This record gives sequence, structure tokens and C-alpha cells, in this order.
Amino acid sequence: MLELIKYIVGQFAEDKENVSYDVVEKDRVTEVTVSLSPSDMGKVIGKQGKIAKAMRTLVAAVTPKDEKRYVIEIREKGGDAVDTDDGTSAEIED
Repeated sequence: MLELIKYIVGQFAEDKENVSYDVVEKDRVTEVTVSLSPSDMGKVIGKQGKIAKAMRTLVAAVTPKDEKRYVIEIREKGGDAVDTDDGTSAEIED
């Protein structure tokens, strides 16, 4: 499934060398955090989050029911902006 996420992000990100993926396995969920450069945030998330939502929908559709659910978070590398799996964007404060 990570390969599908990498493929989709790779289609929109211009700075592909600066994209990193962090996978955390939990009890019933696999969390994938995609970190990218600030200039690629808008391209990967899309207007009103449409690309990010479509990516999450595709991943959910191809994940077998008996496997763990995937949660995808898109994070700005070196910054605080985050697009969460519930479709909201937020600024993280220290």
C-alpha cells in the first residue's frame, strides 16, 4: 500500500527527493506520514483537499477488509502545517 501512496504523491510533488514517508504500525491502524517541502504541500493536497481525499479513498478502496486500516497524514517538512485524515488542515503549535 505504501507503494501506491508513493506513486500518487510522486505524480504531484515536484521536489521528489525531499519527500519522506514515516510508517507506524499500531494495533488496528497503519499510520503513514508524508513529509514534503512547503512548495509541494498545495500540489499534493489539492484545492480544498481534493487530491488528498481522493488518495485516501483509493487506499481505503484497495485495502482488504481483513487488513489494518491506513491513516494518511500530510505534513510540511520543516514546518507546522498538517493535512489530517479527517480532511482538516491545522497549524501545530509547540
